[in-house]
Amino acid sequence: MEPDFSCFGGVRGGIEAHTSIHAPNKNAPLRHIAGKASREFQEELDRRFIVAQRILHPRFGSWKKGPVLSHLVARDSSSLLSEEQLLCSICLDVFTDPVTTPCGHNFCKSCLTQCWEGNQHCYCPLCKEKFTKKPELKINTTLREVADHFKKKSVPDKPEVLCDVCTGEKVKAVKSCLDCGLTFCKSHLEPHNHVPKLTKHILINPVENLEDYICQKHERALELFCRDDQTCVCQFCTEGDHKNHNTVPIEEEIRVMKTQLGKTQTDVRQMIQDRLEKIQKFKQSVELSKRNTEKEKADSVEVFTALIRSIERSQAELLKLMEEKQKAAEMQAEELIKELEQEVTVLQRRDTELQKLSHTEDHLHLLQVYSSMFSLPHKNWTEISINTDLSGDTVRTSLSQLQHSLNEKLSKTLNDKLMEAELKRMQQYAVYVILDPDTAHPKLIISADGKQVSHGDKRQNLPDTPERFDKCPCVLGKQSFSSGRFYYEVQVSGKTKWDLGVVSKNINRKWKIIEIPQNGFWTVRLRNKNQYEALAVPPVPLTLREKVEKVGVFVDYEEGLVSFYDVNSRSHIYSFTGQTFTEKLYPFFSPCSNNGGKNSAPMIISPLL
Repeated sequence: MEPDFSCFGGVRGGIEAHTSIHAPNKNAPLRHIAGKASREFQEELDRRFIVAQRILHPRFGSWKKGPVLSHLVARDSSSLLSEEQLLCSICLDVFTDPVTTPCGHNFCKSCLTQCWEGNQHCYCPLCKEKFTKKPELKINTTLREVADHFKKKSVPDKPEVLCDVCTGEKVKAVKSCLDCGLTFCKSHLEPHNHVPKLTKHILINPVENLEDYICQKHERALELFCRDDQTCVCQFCTEGDHKNHNTVPIEEEIRVMKTQLGKTQTDVRQMIQDRLEKIQKFKQSVELSKRNTEKEKADSVEVFTALIRSIERSQAELLKLMEEKQKAAEMQAEELIKELEQEVTVLQRRDTELQKLSHTEDHLHLLQVYSSMFSLPHKNWTEISINTDLSGDTVRTSLSQLQHSLNEKLSKTLNDKLMEAELKRMQQYAVYVILDPDTAHPKLIISADGKQVSHGDKRQNLPDTPERFDKCPCVLGKQSFSSGRFYYEVQVSGKTKWDLGVVSKNINRKWKIIEIPQNGFWTVRLRNKNQYEALAVPPVPLTLREKVEKVGVFVDYEEGLVSFYDVNSRSHIYSFTGQTFTEKLYPFFSPCSNNGGKNSAPMIISPLL
């Protein structure tokens, strides 16, 4: 019998379907990546096809392409189009017992069931939509009938083998005899059923290439497989060229090879699933990149619009100031001109009087008014002038102020962007953190989901274990970390004091605690509503722009780094650098005492995953 490669056909068809159908036109770069990935994977599959063809064709000692593989390669585009619509996106084969998810996608029932095994949440393997309740899977009978019909239709027609003994019109053969080397129809096969010598002959289903099933050297049936030379041999070969070789019956080798082939097929399907998930991640990355780009564009427009408005406002203020100075200069000039005109009038009047006195004959009158004639306007006009260059200094001052203002805004915007990017990078290392009630001080109240902690006035009756804090109101996270990077966020809004950070496994949990790195504590704290400190040696006072509502904690174990961030204002609070970690690290929380209800608000671990 010819081996059935329909499963590999499904794989190849599925890869082509997914790289041609599921990559939208708008994501041309992604389609290029997916296409490249699928081409490389298809080359690998082609290699495996040939190996599998050879394995499943045990009578062949040489490479053969085989009619099934030829049929798959020669399949026309119209049949591919019909097959694409009937492929399970998990196994990439034609549907077997297809079921439909609530989001409208179809999968093999066994594939989807296996995909959901061991997962806390059920989701669509294709579009990743999560289902709050596990859907009840019912077989889509109509789709199954269509798939079954397609499977029957897609099976290649085997060429009819004719009897070698018939003369004249050849009749369809029913068996081939490996001992006789001939293919027989039903009537010519009859002697093999009752002649004692012929009943011992080896009969197989009729094949055209019967010589490939017979040893060309000894003209005997190929019944054994030589594992040393990886070829089929007859019984006489084991007494000659293959003497002392590791030979086994073909049927036994086939069982081993089919088992290995099944494992290989499982690996192939896992590779397909991994690549499909990678393709989905590429799509999600493109969408995320698109959203980020749109946000960056909007932010850039907002920043530059604000800068333009600032420049326009500065320009308007400058023009107004220049106009006001011009008006002031004009008013000053008018007043000076008026004063000068008054003095000119006085002087002209004096000149007339002096002219009259110079010709008077009344000596007594001259003597009486003589001294008053020398009383002239005494204002020195030589030092008085009007500034004609009013705009120069004003423009320079305005531009200098504008430059300073723009520099501040650009610097703030740049710092905000850099900090936002840094926070996003940190959030990539977000981990799942819940509180460990076995470490909590007896007066601490832990929420049922392990995400909130607050201080109660009543001491609970809890076992005093070595892990439990008994003096300071503290609690640790359940999760520990001894390598890599991790990040989590804690809401501290409404509190007047708190402590937060990470600690080593073997810290002191009894009596008074001194939170310093030398004792295995890397923490920051709030006291008296607005006094922030990093608990180093000595403590470092922290000046923050605004009250912290949510704190982000980032740790790089290998780099010896513990950093704290104000998540809402996207600003850096403090970093412990150059530390050496030798033990497991645990998230550390202290909501501090209730303080008569003034500090009753809980510390809440924010969801990031």
